Amino acid sequence: MKEIFKENSSKEIDASLRVPLLALFGGAAFWLVVSSVLAMIASTKFHAPDFLANCPWLTYGRVQPAADDALLYGFCIPAGLGVALWLFAQLGRAPLRGAIVPVVAAKLWHLGVLIGLTGILSGNSTGFAWLEFPRAGSVILFFAYLLLALWAMMNFAARRERALYPSHWFLVAALFWFPWIYSTANLFLVAWPVRGVVQAIIGWWFAGNLLFVWLALVGIGTAFYFLPKFSGRPLQSYYLALFAFWMLILFGTWCGIPPGAPVPAWMPVLSSFAAVLTVVPVLAVAAIAWQTLCGSTNCEPKGGPFCFIRFGLTSFVLSSLMLIAMACPRISRVTEFTWFGPAQTQLQLYGFFAMTMFGAIYHLLPRAVGFELPFPKLARLQFWLSMFGVLLFIVPLAIGGVEQGMKLNNPNIAFLDATKATLFFFRFSTIGLLLILLGNLLFALNIFAMTFVWEKSLVKKAFAVVTAPLEKSSAFASLPSSPSFDATRRRGQGEVKV
Repeated sequence: MKEIFKENSSKEIDASLRVPLLALFGGAAFWLVVSSVLAMIASTKFHAPDFLANCPWLTYGRVQPAADDALLYGFCIPAGLGVALWLFAQLGRAPLRGAIVPVVAAKLWHLGVLIGLTGILSGNSTGFAWLEFPRAGSVILFFAYLLLALWAMMNFAARRERALYPSHWFLVAALFWFPWIYSTANLFLVAWPVRGVVQAIIGWWFAGNLLFVWLALVGIGTAFYFLPKFSGRPLQSYYLALFAFWMLILFGTWCGIPPGAPVPAWMPVLSSFAAVLTVVPVLAVAAIAWQTLCGSTNCEPKGGPFCFIRFGLTSFVLSSLMLIAMACPRISRVTEFTWFGPAQTQLQLYGFFAMTMFGAIYHLLPRAVGFELPFPKLARLQFWLSMFGVLLFIVPLAIGGVEQGMKLNNPNIAFLDATKATLFFFRFSTIGLLLILLGNLLFALNIFAMTFVWEKSLVKKAFAVVTAPLEKSSAFASLPSSPSFDATRRRGQGEVKV
């Protein structure tokens, strides 16, 4: 009886989340493809500078930040919020109430992304990295996020299962983290901008907290739920996960200021020291994942959701180690102002977070909608395309960045020659971007096909209800009987002569 009750409860929970998840993931899939197309345009300009040169909306200075923001704000954040909504409902055994509010919030979020990207491409960017959206788009994003976060916290407070799982810590912290850093950065950089070097400090602080802390909180919280589910073993261990959570919160917030920044010396020193100490939570997460996966009896086909999660955690460890390396002064002298930094950022964004979200969405969305993926083989093909795409995109970019930095530090080599030295590596990086674009198209195809099938089933049900024959019943059976009423009825039937 308990198993039947749990199964019915799980179906009720999934049904309550169906429309909000389709709204969040559908828009996220669209912006993911848009970001890949814009990134391909930006990368092509290095090989063919005249490509789309006559279109001011598609210059490199506009296309590249638009591609980055479309990936971060268009895909990563709504996908993370959708997964968090589902995890809160499943872990708390509480269906989502008032699903119309998250749906409206999702539509507002995608509208804000559209306004923000239009502002960047039209030349109305704020000029601050990862905060390029104009004020109108930022306000809509902030309001939409508050609605989604509020509904997620209401569902968390109404949970029937009162015990807290490690995923709860990470996801609840992430819900509060974004509005804090986003509002602070917009207030001091856009609304009432501060002056001087403080602008750069706030920009570095915001970028570090958003790209490292927020993405890590949501990605690790998601992975800590799915790792035991896929591996068939409990999470190892509860207290180590708690330790990793607090160490990430403690040290991750101070990262971001490069060692060579023109600011008071204590700031980059403190930031570098905190970045080095982030190796503690990173190694703790790696130890938890390794111990949980050791001895796993999972027999999932290669390329399934489990593979996405594992690759995402591996990318998190590697990108974190790259971040720590860039915080060391001797290494930063070589890697600063090179392609090594963008390689680390893209590995964190796509290799870790996006791949983790792919695995989570491929697992939970069929359960929420009520039927399997329309093209399961394409989902497995996407894993291989995305994995090899990330490797071809990140590895050559990082190697080229190191070589570029070594040549820039050599006074006998001209700046133009140092820049040309990276073109060989950039060709491989562009091929990796092409593979990533193909994988993103397959992901979007699965999401859009699933949405179309679900909407088609709704139309069929509605048509069946409208065209269903009415049951034959007497229209007068329930009316009261009286002599005048009976006379009137008989007169209507021709039984009474007038």
